[in-house]
Amino acid sequence: MIRDLQIETRGQGLYEVTGQVRAALTGDGDGVLTLFVCHTSCSLLIQENADPEVQSDLKAFFHRLVPPSNHPSMSYLRHTYEGPDDMPAHIKAALLPVSLQIPVSGGVPMLGTWQGVYLFEHRDAPHNRRIALHFG
Repeated sequence: MIRDLQIETRGQGLYEVTGQVRAALTGDGDGVLTLFVCHTSCSLLIQENADPEVQSDLKAFFHRLVPPSNHPSMSYLRHTYEGPDDMPAHIKAALLPVSLQIPVSGGVPMLGTWQGVYLFEHRDAPHNRRIALHFG
């Protein structure tokens, strides 16, 4: 099975896609689900889905780790013509996963009790993101 998920973002942040991933699995098979985000300025994460402070803290940490290109500490960057969030988004995507593998049993992803699947948008503007899913 190969499917695409379309995720509309509203700017930087973590967007939980666990429900869409579960819905994309049809049947009751066992195997491995591979997810791949088809973009260079966002990432995929498996992260806690119980406390929203986890998502806001992750966003704050990565903003502090890789600030916008107009921040004085980022003056060495050359790729700046697409806005101050663009090259930092590429750096974050280079540090974080763009693909995930999740075991599936009986058609259900084997995620832990507090785990959710997230698209981590690194750009300020809204984007339509595509995640390719392969189950085998």
